[in-house]
Amino acid sequence: METSAGALSETRREQLEEIDASWCPSWPVTWQRAFHLVRMHLDAGAALPTEAGDVVRQGEDLGRWVQSVRYGWDELTAVQQWMCEQVLGIEPASEDEKPKRRTQADKWALNYEAAKQFYAREGHLQVPRKHVERIAGGEPVQGEEAI
Repeated sequence: METSAGALSETRREQLEEIDASWCPSWPVTWQRAFHLVRMHLDAGAALPTEAGDVVRQGEDLGRWVQSVRYGWDELTAVQQWMCEQVLGIEPASEDEKPKRRTQADKWALNYEAAKQFYAREGHLQVPRKHVERIAGGEPVQGEEAI
């Protein structure tokens, strides 16, 4: 049977479906790998990982993947959304759950506060490259970014 360039023959497609019926050649392999690992994790009776670092299997951070799926729900295909909901029990994140994106003005203000704090303590702005400045009530700012 002849196929166009890049297309799978019927035999090859059947072989792949025997291995994993949810496999789709047009989806990124990394997405499918993480999906499969989460499914195996759930099939073993474990809870769905929801935070980065919760569960790592075969080098894949399953909690981070679940978060990325929830936050990027609208970028998934309808079939991927259905599979995540029906097979894994993943639901899209609400707008309140999604991390807030920082504007350039927010980043500048954070860096400015870090520089002021460093200067008040050290008396100069020669910040070592690897230095992390921890701002009271804020997030850490790394070396060159702080100044």
